Amino acid sequence: MYALAFYYISGCFSLALKLDSFSSYLCVYLFVRLCSHVYLCVPSQFGAEFRRFSLDRSKPGRFDEFYGLLQHVHRIPNVELLVGYADVHGDLLPINNDDNYHKAISTASPLLRLFLQRKGKHRGSV
Repeated sequence: MYALAFYYISGCFSLALKLDSFSSYLCVYLFVRLCSHVYLCVPSQFGAEFRRFSLDRSKPGRFDEFYGLLQHVHRIPNVELLVGYADVHGDLLPINNDDNYHKAISTASPLLRLFLQRKGKHRGSV
């Protein structure tokens, strides 16, 4: 007997396969994290507001498209932003051009943690 489930949790897709052994009730769970291979999970913070969305790793697009997406997701279309992300070492690095954007996408695993700030309000090294 087995059960197969497909989950959408925190902007990420997961596939769980549960195998039950009738005699020993041994349960084995197999999780395949689709977002880590195809999609990148992106938690984004603007002030006290948090949003989550996914990006296709194979087609990240350009920085200006990404910037527009952030404004749309946070519902702040006319607000100028500073965009930063936490790298694998926890350092806060800026995303302000295509090169920085593609570097952030390629090194993020499994999450690309974004921190947004209004331009003109400097609260650190974004």
